[in-house]
This record gives sequence, structure tokens and C-alpha cells, in this order.
Amino acid sequence: MNLLSQDGEVYLFQDFFSEEERKKYFKSLLAETPWEQKPIKMFGKEIMQPRLTAWFGDEGMSYRYSGLTMKGHVWTPTLLEIKARIEENAQVRFNGVLLNLYRNQNDSMGWHRDNEKELGLNPVIGSVSLGETRRFILRHREKKDLKFELELTDGSFLLMKGKTQHFWQHSVPKENSAAGPRINLTFRIIK
Repeated sequence: MNLLSQDGEVYLFQDFFSEEERKKYFKSLLAETPWEQKPIKMFGKEIMQPRLTAWFGDEGMSYRYSGLTMKGHVWTPTLLEIKARIEENAQVRFNGVLLNLYRNQNDSMGWHRDNEKELGLNPVIGSVSLGETRRFILRHREKKDLKFELELTDGSFLLMKGKTQHFWQHSVPKENSAAGPRINLTFRIIK
């Protein structure tokens, strides 16, 4: 069921991965990923990203956002396994993934849209959450009273498509209480 009342499509699949898969994937990704914290440009200023990231994709593929160009690492067996599972559900072929490691409650992601030119007209974003549950908030860009909040739990899969990135912004805010690590994988299609 589409969670948005208008101007986009967002679907949440709780417990998309089994408990055994969640533990295995989290442990593998935490250990095997070359995590980095890079500076990005926000409102004309350069700041350090408030989380760790890594980019993987098809050979030679890079990804650019917030004044940062990320060079792609080659797919790992773990990432290919996760990718195959969500592609079956999403009915698309993803060719890149941005991994985010939220180390604790202080790591976050501010309001933004995944609307970079190389993502095409109506981007399809497949988001997998592993580890700690975190809040995910969507707000309409034009109708300020339209806001939607949900919890992305361990092993959940969130699919955003259609006109979502035109009309809606999303964020992962800091938490007020202690939170353990969370790995988020946002699969994308680079045109």
C-alpha cells in the first residue's frame, strides 16, 4: 500500500529480511565496507558528513551529490545478494548503492531529495535498513502541513518511486536517546 496520500509513491516492507539474514548482512557490511567521512557543501559552507558513507556500483560508476564525487567500489557478494532480493520486489535493476553508517544517535541526514540529474526524471530508490531502528520523516515541499513519519526497523525495505523526489523531502534526524549503529543502503539507478 502506498504510504503517501498524493504526489508520489512510498512502500514499506517490514521484516523483508529474516533475522538470520539481518545479522549476517550487518556484520559483513560493518566489517568489509571501506567507510569514509567526507566533507560536503551545504548552504555554501563545507562541513563533514554527519555519518560514514561508501559507494558501490557497476564498474567505473561514480556518484555525485552535495559537491562530492564518490568513486565506486565493485559489488561485494553481500551487496549482490541484497540487491537481487530487492530488485525482485521493486521490478527494476539497480546499478549503484550508497551505504550510510549511522554510528549512534548523533549521526543524521538532513532534509533533502534524491533528485540528482543522473538519477533520471522519476528516480527509484530502494532503501534497506539494518541494525538500530531510526525515524524517517517525509515532508511535502509545497504543502507544509503534509508530513509523514515512520520507523525504519532492522531488516526493513523502503521503496520510493514515481514523483516522490519532485514533491517530497526526507530526513533521518538525530535521536534524543541513545541509539546503536544502523547501516542504510540506498540502491539507485544511475542513467
